[in-house]
Amino acid sequence: MDALIIAAGFGSRLAALSPSKPLTPVAGVPLLELGARQAVAAGAQRVVVVTGHEAERVEAFLPELAAKISAPVEAARVADWSKPNGWSVMAGAERISGDYLLMMADHVFAAPLLAGLAGAGGADRGVTLAIDRATTSELIDPDDATWVETAPDGRIVAIGKTIPRWNAVDCGAFLATPELAEAIRGAIAAGKAGSLSEGMQRLADAGRAQTHDIGAGPGAWWMDVDDPRAHALAEQLAPRYLPECYRG
Repeated sequence: MDALIIAAGFGSRLAALSPSKPLTPVAGVPLLELGARQAVAAGAQRVVVVTGHEAERVEAFLPELAAKISAPVEAARVADWSKPNGWSVMAGAERISGDYLLMMADHVFAAPLLAGLAGAGGADRGVTLAIDRATTSELIDPDDATWVETAPDGRIVAIGKTIPRWNAVDCGAFLATPELAEAIRGAIAAGKAGSLSEGMQRLADAGRAQTHDIGAGPGAWWMDVDDPRAHALAEQLAPRYLPECYRG
């Protein structure tokens, strides 16, 4: 299984801390490295990183990253990083055959969360999204979160930042099949802008989007490190919940 990490966006809310969001250090370790390390710990054998903003800087780091995680790391540069994130998913998915872990570079995860997600696939779905039912956690920014409404059986009914009802929050990690990139292309063909959420909603409408409830406990820890407040929290918490990333 491969991991696909989206690292192409501008990251305006962290720009005061670092010129490149994926390379922003959290307690001394770049966000991109934290994600790649945990993906490999969860079973990924290769990492594809989609680059865009500050692409040369990020791509120059990848050989060092590959040596650190003892796994191949490949860059896939998106043609226009200012477009919605679904375009980055499509660019990276072109380099992958089969299913893959899809992650956002500004999200950090405990490895057991990703390992549980990696084992949650099935023929009844085109994508599986890691969700957290603890929607009022102090670690979640309600103004920036992507919300999820699920059916009793865990299927996604609706997903987005402005949906009227929700009962979970999107953790920013997916077990994707080739259907996800195809759904994003279909959404674009139907006149949408090309966001990942639009592709997810298209699969949800077809009954092909399922969830993986991460549960609770240290092994379910995750954060979206998207602004200085979250970054300060991550500097305190990441060494505690991701100690394997800070050894040696």
